[in-house]
Amino acid sequence: MSCLDCICLRRTPVKSINQDKESTSSISTHWVGDLPRCWIPPSPGGHELPVRTCEASSYELQTELGKGFCNLTTVYLARHTPTGTLVTVRLTDLDNCTDEHLNILQNEMVMSPFFRHPNIMVSWKIFTTGAFLWIISPFMAYGSANSLLKNYYPEGMNEALIGSILYGALKALHYLHQNGYIHRNVKASHILISEEGLVSLSGLSHLYCMVRNGEKAKVAYDFPNFSTAMLPWFSPELLRQDLYGYNVKSDIYSIGITACELATGRVPFMDMLRTQMLLQKLKGLPHSPLYSTTFSCEGSPMKNSRSGMDSGIGESVVAAGMTQTMTSERLRTPSPKTFSSDLQNLVELCLQQDPEKRPSAGNLLSHAFFNPVREQTHGSILSLLPSLARHRKQCSAVPCLTNLNKLLHTNQDKEWTFD
Repeated sequence: MSCLDCICLRRTPVKSINQDKESTSSISTHWVGDLPRCWIPPSPGGHELPVRTCEASSYELQTELGKGFCNLTTVYLARHTPTGTLVTVRLTDLDNCTDEHLNILQNEMVMSPFFRHPNIMVSWKIFTTGAFLWIISPFMAYGSANSLLKNYYPEGMNEALIGSILYGALKALHYLHQNGYIHRNVKASHILISEEGLVSLSGLSHLYCMVRNGEKAKVAYDFPNFSTAMLPWFSPELLRQDLYGYNVKSDIYSIGITACELATGRVPFMDMLRTQMLLQKLKGLPHSPLYSTTFSCEGSPMKNSRSGMDSGIGESVVAAGMTQTMTSERLRTPSPKTFSSDLQNLVELCLQQDPEKRPSAGNLLSHAFFNPVREQTHGSILSLLPSLARHRKQCSAVPCLTNLNKLLHTNQDKEWTFD
């Protein structure tokens, strides 16, 4: 089901995606009469809106960051020329999109501008030029947690950094869950970090609304065609696809897998055959994935796979090298690291076979593993990361794309904006 079919959005005027005239509580005006009972007034976001231009000529594409969404989307670092603001631009070739691709894009375009939370990645502007959809978002200087793993922490991050990253992601999930949404796309490549140290959750293309007829449903039965690259993060109940359905606790399972990903530099189940992975998850894990050494990867159809249905910025940026941090040899080798009892307990709670035994995102925020994070001041995560100058040098790649800029800016005969 498309997110547009959700009862809570049937009265939302799509033309108001543009945020120029919206306040931080504007979503409430769109949902009058059909507000979810769990609705919480939006908090001011961490991404102010310095960009107010819906013209391609106002954005100078500088560096290609990566590709994604079945290679239909290219992600660029760009400069908003009227203000000099660095932004992320996602260009998607609509002519080559299938109906399913368009539905996924529609889901993200409708929902992303309405969320108001500092730990959720937003879209500043959405418009088209010719056959290309332009999505303008804040530039996250440190990229995704997955790219940090690849470039600096191939054997896993330290627990202080893991705690800071997961804490930001859990605050975003807590907001989404309280307002009736399942993210269904949690992974390290969808957790982004800004120059100021703000952690934001992206990958909103597969959001699912649990609110029906003004009531919050207990379970969901929507099983879209996800990319096989996402399967290792999915909960057993989401993979099972039975009449019991799934709920927001499915995201908590994904947090557990992401915690292992950040701690070890590898994704549990990534190199297993899909049938093996499914059986393993349905039976229950015999031991913690933090110390797993039994995964087999010969003939794995998932190896080197790339996200086919994901339009999250973080996923797009690192899609080409997504499996570089989890080679077959390392998956067969025990992790040389030891982990604190708090981290082990956090992972154990998140990966409970019974979703009702998993804690909520709100309860996890008070877990002992996050005690040091709660005592930190704003931006403390920066002391745990490589210097921004070093990171920029590490990630510098392509010069200004002047020819592409000229091509895109002159092909404006079919331009329209979503506002």
